Amino acid sequence: MPKAATTHAERFERIGVRADPRLATQTRDEFGWWVQRTFDLDADRVGDLLLATYEAMANSAEFAYLSAGATGTMDLTASYDPVESTLSVTISDRGQWRTAAPAPGDRRRGRGIGLMTALADHASIQTSLNGTTVRLSWGGVHRR
Repeated sequence: MPKAATTHAERFERIGVRADPRLATQTRDEFGWWVQRTFDLDADRVGDLLLATYEAMANSAEFAYLSAGATGTMDLTASYDPVESTLSVTISDRGQWRTAAPAPGDRRRGRGIGLMTALADHASIQTSLNGTTVRLSWGGVHRR
């Protein structure tokens, strides 16, 4: 269970979510509910937001803690700037960055970072010994 869960008009937050695929899916669904309830976005834009955000969480769940031998946690925070009409999403973990090469001929793997970059208006990945932080943002977002 996450350590903290906050949801209101300008902010969505899930801190300390266990980094596993099932909880990444659940967190994505909760985030999607907040996005759809809070913002006036068409279905394609909502899909872009959710897929890019999920890709970052899925990468964290799958790769961040491989060398640790135990499941760690990840955080998802989203904030809305009404002046700039921008929604910013940050996904972070405290694991190790791992660049995974897709298996030869496996066209289903290795597309997450490209998807995040293509789906968000801005995407960045910051790695350190203390974990990885993915920042995604979308402009032209308006509240309901």
